[in-house]
Amino acid sequence: MTRRSLSKRAAVVTGAAVLALGTVGTVAAAAGPPHRDSRPGKDRIAGLFDTWNKALQTGDARKVADLYARDAVLLPTVSNEIRTDRAEIVDYFEHFLRSKPVGTKVESIVNVLDGNSAIDTGVYAFALTDPKTGAQSTVRARYTYEYEKRDGKWLIVNHHSSKMPEG
Repeated sequence: MTRRSLSKRAAVVTGAAVLALGTVGTVAAAAGPPHRDSRPGKDRIAGLFDTWNKALQTGDARKVADLYARDAVLLPTVSNEIRTDRAEIVDYFEHFLRSKPVGTKVESIVNVLDGNSAIDTGVYAFALTDPKTGAQSTVRARYTYEYEKRDGKWLIVNHHSSKMPEG
């Protein structure tokens, strides 16, 4: 091979290498950094109940309702009425909070679906105080909270709670 053909070959090989590296670099850049699991931990989701329970302790139905998305659905523990908007959710908690409920989880199963949605389901018990007599009682119930992260804040989008059939 002549010197000129060697130079041409080197230029072609160098050009092909630059093109290949450029393509790999572009694909890598488009793919972004190595995948990191952005899902919240199960403890983080389970802890959302504590936030909700503390809101109950304030006695302020609006503070409790603030933890629900605008389009949330509430199937409440001690009401036969399904609540589908903020006013209905506030109304439920205005009545429920008169009993000064204090919730305690008995069993919890958390399923983190992705970085923006999770479900916490299980059994909880509420210590209640009759507002007229002061008598104490406990209600055991099954629950499901479905959470979505919206605008950086975890909100309840679906909450089902029902008394245990056995009592």
